[in-house]
Parts: sequence; C-alpha cells; structure tokens
Amino acid sequence: MEERLLGSTGRQVSVVGLGTWQLGADWGEVEESAAMAVLAAAVDAGVTFLDTADVYGEGRSERLIGAFRRANPWADVLVATKMGRRAPLVPEAYHLDAFRAWTDRSRENLGVDRLDLVQLHCPPSAVYSSAAVFEALETLVAEERIAAYGVSVETCAEALTALEHPGLASVQIILNVFRRKPLAEVLPTAQERGVGIVARVPLASGLLSGRYDHRTVFAPDDHRSFNRRGESFDVGETFAGVDFETGVDAAREFSRIVAELGPAGASPAQVALAWVIQQPGVTTVIPGARNPEQARANAAAADLPALSPELLAAVERLYDERLRPLVHDRW
Repeated sequence: MEERLLGSTGRQVSVVGLGTWQLGADWGEVEESAAMAVLAAAVDAGVTFLDTADVYGEGRSERLIGAFRRANPWADVLVATKMGRRAPLVPEAYHLDAFRAWTDRSRENLGVDRLDLVQLHCPPSAVYSSAAVFEALETLVAEERIAAYGVSVETCAEALTALEHPGLASVQIILNVFRRKPLAEVLPTAQERGVGIVARVPLASGLLSGRYDHRTVFAPDDHRSFNRRGESFDVGETFAGVDFETGVDAAREFSRIVAELGPAGASPAQVALAWVIQQPGVTTVIPGARNPEQARANAAAADLPALSPELLAAVERLYDERLRPLVHDRW
C-alpha cells in the first residue's frame, strides 16, 4: 500500500489506516477474537497506522492493540492514541501532571515504554491556544514518554489554532464527502507547515457505505442510536453531523453517482475512502471495521485510480445542494 510521511514524526504510514473506536465501545459489542481478526486482516492488507484512544472502552481498544502487537512483533505499525477525555472537559484539567498520568496509563495498556503519537482528544477550544499545554507536550517528548504529539479537533477553527504551534506533528479532523470544509484552509495550511492530516469519520458513521435505509435500527450501545442529537459528545462525530434521514437520502444519491461514474467494481465505501485519500494534504484515512472483510475492503480503496472529474463534480454538487447548509458553518 502507498505510504506517506506523517508530519514531523519521520514515519511513513499507510494511506488507509484503521480506526479502532469500534473495537473498544460505542459501536455495539465486538468480541476479543473478532477484534484480533480485524487487526490481523488490516495489517495483512498493508495497514501500518492504527488509531485508538484511552477512552475507547476505558482502555479496551488500547489493550487489544497491545496484545496484538505482542503476538505479532513483526508488525511494523505506528499506533496513535489520544488523551484528555477521561477528565472534566475544562481547560484547567490539561496540564503536565495530568498528561504524565494519562500517558502512563496508555503506555501500560499498549505495553510500550514510549508512545508513537499522542493526540489531544477534542479538548475545550481554549486548550488549543494554551502555550503551557504545548510546552507540557514538549516535556513529554523530552522525557521520552511520547515520540510525537498531535491534536484531534472538532472544528476547522480549532485546527488552524493548533497549527500555529511549531512542534505539532498531526491534526486529526473529520473529512468526508459530507464534510468538505477542511479542504478550503485546514489541509493547505497543514501541507504548507509539514503537518500530517489524519482524516476520521470518512464514511459518515457508515452512511456512505449505502447499506442503511430509513428503517435501519442500531444497537442501544451504538453511538448511532444514543448520540444522534449530541447527547453524549459532539453530534458531528455521529453521521458526520448530518441527521439520519437526510443522510440516508444523500447516501443513496452518492451510491447512484458511484454506480454511474465510479471505477468499475468499486463500492460506494471504497470510492468515499478514495475521495479522502486523493485530497492534497491528507496523510491517512482511518475507517473502522467490525470484521476482516470490511478491513480488507477498506484497504483496497488505496488501489483505486484517480476519481474522474465528472464524479468529483457530481459529489461536490451533492454537498452544495443537500449538505452544505446543514454542516458547513457548524464545524
């Protein structure tokens, strides 16, 4: 699989990574054996970037990745974790002593002395402006607790604020055909400053697979049931902030576009991933997977040819006509 340099980390990572939120919690139950099978299938398909967080299943996702790496020491993967949502979401909670405690827990969960990449996990907006916060992150690097640091943001404004800090290695942001705003300024700025872009929620929580209709019901412990209106965290993390009914209709139109204008044999999900990969400035995209077949299909999106100008224009029209008024100014 094609690899790209991840910002200032000095590490090359696969253009399709694996998001592992679903291996921890909030996507319905995933057995440990199934989680291990997903990790194995992704790595076998060329994935070298795994994204996790200390809150995914209260560390379950990290522990599963740690167990996988111990069982497969040959696997050359960069593991990016996140910290900051196990504490009250107030700016004063983000300080060096807390960072040391949080990273100690993640190092234990993952079974490593030094974390490859730690990202601030969608903290309060004021945190991105704090010089003390970034000085504390630099201290973690100096203490060799972490090799590099980045941020995971909700809004383009937060991304641009974080990009002012010279030590930043990466920005993780929602980017998909239903959430195009980062293309205008965030991606060009990151590219100019040599900062990696990790694109999350690339399938709009599965909408862009084209598998759902208005009658689809998700498990009670799936965030697509309990966070549709932002009851537990930012609503933008669920269906990319598009209400389900509108999203289903827009996804149906996207599937029609793919059928008419997409590469032969490519699924809507694969074209949606290829669209992200092919945006200038993107380093890696991190779809989740609940089974090995999904992991392999996601990885295969890296092999698709350049999407046609006709398809790109049709997708942009879909966004402008149906989705821009709902999401563009919110994030």
